[in-house]
Amino acid sequence: MAAFGTQLRRSRKAKGITQGMLGKLINYSDSYVSYVERAERPPTRKFAEAADAALETGGTLSLMWWHLGHSALIEGFPEFAGHEAKAVEIRLFELGVVPGLLQTVDYATALETAAVRRGTITQAQADERLAFRQARQQLLARSPAPLLFAVLDESVLRRIHGGSATMAAQLAHLEDLAQRPNVVIQVAPFDMGERIPFTMPVTLLTLSDRTVLGYTETLQRGYLDRDGETVTRWSRDYDRLQVEACSGATSLELIRAVRKDVEHDPSR
Repeated sequence: MAAFGTQLRRSRKAKGITQGMLGKLINYSDSYVSYVERAERPPTRKFAEAADAALETGGTLSLMWWHLGHSALIEGFPEFAGHEAKAVEIRLFELGVVPGLLQTVDYATALETAAVRRGTITQAQADERLAFRQARQQLLARSPAPLLFAVLDESVLRRIHGGSATMAAQLAHLEDLAQRPNVVIQVAPFDMGERIPFTMPVTLLTLSDRTVLGYTETLQRGYLDRDGETVTRWSRDYDRLQVEACSGATSLELIRAVRKDVEHDPSR
């Protein structure tokens, strides 16, 4: 709550408006705004969404709201998501599964349903994760939208999640995203072998002040790295990965070819 209140106050002051002015904009009293900023009263989801819209935060407050009282997310991820919502450039590498920002609802649901069946999470936690993921994806629709560079290991395309229909729709969604002016999707083919510099998912966020943050995670928790030396090394490795991966056009052809294979083989 304290972190939410601090972010709300910073966003409000950045816009040069008072608590009373914000209250009028979002149809809340200035005293309620004050209570939330001082962490004396928890914000509602409606309040967070209205404040996001009025202050043009890119969904930061909504993402922070989801973390309040919600235990479905691994430790460290909500902090990353808060920075992700404000990033002007996002560079990511993923293995095995489509990154959350690029997932369709059905694909994401298949992943969370499988986790429930394994007993890893409860259905309530799965529902929280899905709602949180949809909130994160709003940043791709904001204006201006961040630049998104995604390098996907070929396994992301080949591994079927949710059955052939769900996977084909997910691949078609990647095709659509790849044609947006602010999105570049590349595939790191299997034959790159050991030349792929990362053995786990990695994300690099560039903020408006040109600060770069790195993020990776294990099954238990996420790690946001601010260390300049580490992030610089990751950035160099990512640049090399982009150069050696398939071009955007070739990657789009590969995604389309895999989708057609999946559509023509309903037994998968």
